[in-house]
Amino acid sequence: MSTVPQQDNDVEPRTENLVRTSPSTAPGRSHRSRLSATLTLLLGALLALGTLPTPAHAATDRSWTVREPGRQPAGISAVVDLDAADGTLTLTARRGATTVLEPAPLGIATKDADLTEGLRFTSTTTRQVTEHYTMTTGKQLRRTARMTESRFSFTGAGGARLDLLVRVADDGIAYRYVLPGKGDITVVREASAFQLPGTAQAWLAPYTPYYEGEYKPATAADAGDGSYAYPSLFQVGDTYALITESDIDGRYSGSHLVHEKGSGRYGVELAEGAAVTSAGPLTTPWRTVVLGDLATVTESTLVDDLAAPSRVEDTSWIRPGKVAWSWLDGFAAAQRSLSTQQRFVDYSAAHGWQYTLVDDGWKTTKWMPELTEYAHRRGVGVLVWVHWTDLDTAAERAEFLPRMKKWGVAGLKIDFMDSDSQDRFRWYDEILRDTAREKLLVNFHGASVPKGIQRTWPHVLTVEAVRGAEYGNVPASHVTALPFTRGAVSSTDYTPMAFQFGTRTVSDAAELGLSVVFESGLQHFAGSIRAYQDRPELERFLEQLPAVWDESRLLSGRPGENATFARRQDGRWFLGSVSAGSSGTQDVSLDFLGGGRWLAEVIRDGDDGLVRETRTVTRRDTLHVPTAEHGGFAGVVCKATAGRETCDRPVTRLPLTSLTVDPSKAEVDSGASVDIAGRFAVEQSGPASDVTLSLRTPEGWKVKGDAPQADQLPTGKDLSGTWTVSVPQDAREGGHDVVVSAEYRAPGGRVLHVDRTVRVFVSPPGVDYVSNLPFASERNGWGPVERDQANGEREASDGAPLSIHDTTYDKGLGMHADAEVVVELQGAYRKFTASVGVDDEVGDRGSVTFEVLADGVVVATTKVLTGTDAAQTLDVDVSGVQKLALRVKDGGDGVDYDHADWADARLTT
Repeated sequence: MSTVPQQDNDVEPRTENLVRTSPSTAPGRSHRSRLSATLTLLLGALLALGTLPTPAHAATDRSWTVREPGRQPAGISAVVDLDAADGTLTLTARRGATTVLEPAPLGIATKDADLTEGLRFTSTTTRQVTEHYTMTTGKQLRRTARMTESRFSFTGAGGARLDLLVRVADDGIAYRYVLPGKGDITVVREASAFQLPGTAQAWLAPYTPYYEGEYKPATAADAGDGSYAYPSLFQVGDTYALITESDIDGRYSGSHLVHEKGSGRYGVELAEGAAVTSAGPLTTPWRTVVLGDLATVTESTLVDDLAAPSRVEDTSWIRPGKVAWSWLDGFAAAQRSLSTQQRFVDYSAAHGWQYTLVDDGWKTTKWMPELTEYAHRRGVGVLVWVHWTDLDTAAERAEFLPRMKKWGVAGLKIDFMDSDSQDRFRWYDEILRDTAREKLLVNFHGASVPKGIQRTWPHVLTVEAVRGAEYGNVPASHVTALPFTRGAVSSTDYTPMAFQFGTRTVSDAAELGLSVVFESGLQHFAGSIRAYQDRPELERFLEQLPAVWDESRLLSGRPGENATFARRQDGRWFLGSVSAGSSGTQDVSLDFLGGGRWLAEVIRDGDDGLVRETRTVTRRDTLHVPTAEHGGFAGVVCKATAGRETCDRPVTRLPLTSLTVDPSKAEVDSGASVDIAGRFAVEQSGPASDVTLSLRTPEGWKVKGDAPQADQLPTGKDLSGTWTVSVPQDAREGGHDVVVSAEYRAPGGRVLHVDRTVRVFVSPPGVDYVSNLPFASERNGWGPVERDQANGEREASDGAPLSIHDTTYDKGLGMHADAEVVVELQGAYRKFTASVGVDDEVGDRGSVTFEVLADGVVVATTKVLTGTDAAQTLDVDVSGVQKLALRVKDGGDGVDYDHADWADARLTT
């Protein structure tokens, strides 16, 4: 029987009544008439919602319809049916007269109760939910959610209770289960499923716990057996259904869809097939379906609307922005160089970008505090990559997060969670609580697809969970499916602009358009600085591009074929378009604009690169943009005013400078000298004023040369200096830093400086280093054997400094098992010594053994050494030896991470 609405702790307070009386339209209508009309309306509403009192033991089937607010006849509705014969529940979803989701099972089974059948109806209540909230990022900052919510209570065998909550909005439906009670409740499975017509068009990606599968078309029935990832998109007639889930935390696990070929049914399976245990009352995530046309799918905020409100009260420190990301410009080698990272900081400062990201490899360096201080002076924030296992305990977080904050790090890119399990979502709860406390931004990679997390934790500015640009040759059909699938549910860290890859499948203009097509609160641009500089129109557009949006519109498109978006911020509309088709003309209606005249600037592919075209338009006009094969465009539209020639706004810039030194390394004997040259150049956004070049040496070293100066260096000009550095006769053996420094004044008066270090190694007498000798032969597990640096696995000179157990070495060999180097000694040396071990860059991973062979005979070997072991010293008599072989072998667990260092490997006469 219907009951009074309950205020359970898992339901927001009532915000408006379901049934309202309409005001009188006939003057003088009597009170009795108004009452009669009100009762008639009330009776009709109760009949429509199936909420008239009914005995719980009724022998007939029961059916209830929940409609979107406003009760539009052509609107969205969800129908819950209870089969009186077997006590099973089903849910049907309709849009107008179209049945989009056919009846599909509902229910949940726990360790103690099977609530998938044998259910008896107890009661139902309905309320209207209205919420207003503001995001820090996303397709729309200010939002209003209006939903009808019905709670249906059922009783199962043994008196177990199941509450089913159904919400219906104008952009979709959602349902969840509530299991009342106290104590631990263990869920073993859900009966939840979605039933599509077998002929429905589908766009599906195979499920992986890091959500980087490729979206491909199929039909609902003909899609293969197996698991599919959220979100999954289906088309039934002219209605699309985007299926996903929302509002997950550590009280439950994630799930995915499972399908048996030949059927249109997609069942919900819990992560890893594991049970879920939480203290009661237990509330499951929302099983969520966005319903509507493609514009509704891409513009919907339903996933966020269903999520828990923000748990961060003060969000003033959360600053979205554009990010320079060096990883795809040289991979790990780039991360290990302070000068490289400073250059990306300088590029961000020169173009008004807010951040730079330092990816994997920085933890084996010692210059991160120096980099963050360098960036801070230039108004750029530094983000750093970290493996989630470095933060999976409270003790690790208590040490690491405050250290990052002390260094001045702005946020973390946390990677490789690779799980939807309940344990992993518990970890998400902990890391998000702790990063919010330290005011650190978060970007999740190797992560679950977002399910409302950005509303609940607004410092999560973007999430990967996508097969993005780092894969290189990403099919254009996949790229154009993403805006209607993955990109429709949250910020997407696709990392566009990786022009240097040379394997992109879309044109330059389409790649630029992705910066608008894919919304991301941290928009990581993956290009090289040279690639940007070769495309000045791209640089100009990205300078203007916002990172947050007031409004987003789909202008045209179809999954797997093309997508054109307009996003508005502070009076300007930015356009982005990408296609998977042949060359032609893209027609874009401008009817989304307001009245009056507008200035439209379009950047498209030209014969010699990107070109910008400007025209004056009104909302009645259509843009006709020539596009290349797999092409697209980018653009910006602003109000046309007298004398206005561009939509560009002023950008705060600092000069992009470069300081180069020659040589970067030098090896000299004590008492000798070395010549060093430095060149400071202004590449962009000049001028630089009051420029001075200088040189610093260790105490007691002598320098010949001046400190060149310039009052002003405009863009394209440089200042050079040369010095002769004399090394004292009693100089300490080993490496010494000689620093070339440039100081200058930027526009606005800010005084800045940049340093470049020349590492000068003083050789002891009577010693030759193996890294200086020619190799008679060499082989290496990954990449070439490196001289005076660790193995980089790809190309020569791409390794980090040699480092074993936190000790850095200037000289030595970097290998990767299985490996060997042979050098000719010809009996000229008396002793070989080295400190050997696994390089610090692989952490506690890797396991190797080292062997020394003299004329083919093993004369020294080590035990199996891992990344946790200190360096082991080898001291071998090589008197009379003709050939010396240095061999690295696998420690027995495979050759992953087997970075082996022969540090300070020397031969003494």
